[in-house]
Amino acid sequence: MFVSSWNNHHHHHIRPVYCTLVVLVLFLILLTAVVPPLATLSASFFPATSLSYARPSIWTVGRAVEWRPCNWWAPPASDGRPVLPPPRSNGFIRVDCFGGLNQMRRDLCDGIGIARLLNATLVLPKFEVAAYWNESSGFADVFDVDYFVRQTEGYVEVAKELPEEIASREPFRVDCSKRKGLFDYVESVLPALLEHRYISITPAISQRRDRYPLYAKAALCQACYNGLRLNKALESKAMELLNAIPKPFLSLHLRFEPDMVAYSQCQYFGLSPMSLKAIEAVRGDRKPWTGDAARDWRNRGKCPLTPNETAFILQSLGIPTDTTIYLAAGDGLMEIEGLTSVYTNVHRKASLLKNEDFIQMHGNTKAALDYYVSVNSDAYIATYFGNMDKIVAAMRTLARKYKTLLLSRRAFAEYTAKGMEGEELAEAMWKAHKEDFVMGRGSALPDCFCDFRL
Repeated sequence: MFVSSWNNHHHHHIRPVYCTLVVLVLFLILLTAVVPPLATLSASFFPATSLSYARPSIWTVGRAVEWRPCNWWAPPASDGRPVLPPPRSNGFIRVDCFGGLNQMRRDLCDGIGIARLLNATLVLPKFEVAAYWNESSGFADVFDVDYFVRQTEGYVEVAKELPEEIASREPFRVDCSKRKGLFDYVESVLPALLEHRYISITPAISQRRDRYPLYAKAALCQACYNGLRLNKALESKAMELLNAIPKPFLSLHLRFEPDMVAYSQCQYFGLSPMSLKAIEAVRGDRKPWTGDAARDWRNRGKCPLTPNETAFILQSLGIPTDTTIYLAAGDGLMEIEGLTSVYTNVHRKASLLKNEDFIQMHGNTKAALDYYVSVNSDAYIATYFGNMDKIVAAMRTLARKYKTLLLSRRAFAEYTAKGMEGEELAEAMWKAHKEDFVMGRGSALPDCFCDFRL
């Protein structure tokens, strides 16, 4: 009797507990089905938190390495012009440049080295921007032609105008784009130059510059870093913009446009319906990675940082939230509130320039203004190591402006995949970027710059 009444009493109390456990288990199953695993989460899903400023600013850290122009090309070094161009040219080369401004500049720099390598006369390049920006603007619309010719004298021969017998015809096109590996320009391109006397090329990215002789490298370095400045009209507009920005300021090159996100094939959670729609509109057949492939892709640093993630990392680096920031970015930037909700002193071209001026500007012109302001800013931070970031970092190094940093997408992905968040994540990010800053990683390109131990 005693046992029976105890059992009845026990079952009476355990039933509600048992039901609660069942409900809890069901809730957890539903939750894990809805919320993606942490390793695939982007911090766009994280709340924008205010971090304490126990960490010093990243700029106060002492550097161990400083990048400077290598002595073998930088004037006025005695060996700055290793080999003068021979008196007789093998013909004329025009470099055809495609894409955005800084991609075209990269191809032009390579083309100058190739022209010198093949002992050719360089024709002013053709900027094929129509397909990229839906506009037409040539080399002279952006750069100072006379200055370019003067600065490259003694390094490579440049012709502003072609001889009559050549000027009347289009150059023979030599396709370098399909060549892979370390193909040789002398073997592959020189025969066509000697036969046709006037050729056009778009340099192949796969060609490694370390195969150039020193005099060809010197021509590339001098023309690329000392020969290209904005033309007078554009420089005047760029100075007007620079003067309008409150000082001191940080220039932030933030990349989170729909086409870039679609191209990256990365998964993002917590984006607005408008952003998702814009990404889907340009995705084409580049579907995002899923499952383990998505995690591996993100952990390799392949995913662009969102404005929200960027704001978190800037706070981690001890950049105060009242810092004046110039946003060097395209018009299609998404989720910008993720940054401006934390960093409230953000300026853009559209707000600083007269409206009628801004409306009339081409994409190339806007990119040139961002480039100029970024080179001349007190500090420069990039969320992506693209063509603009490489040239800006190099030009800042040339001017001995060392407050330059490239944010590590790989480090951010790895630490968030481990479940880090808040102060723990911030501390890990500070240490990762401190190491990069101390060693000068990303502050200049190795082609024309050498590292000096401090």
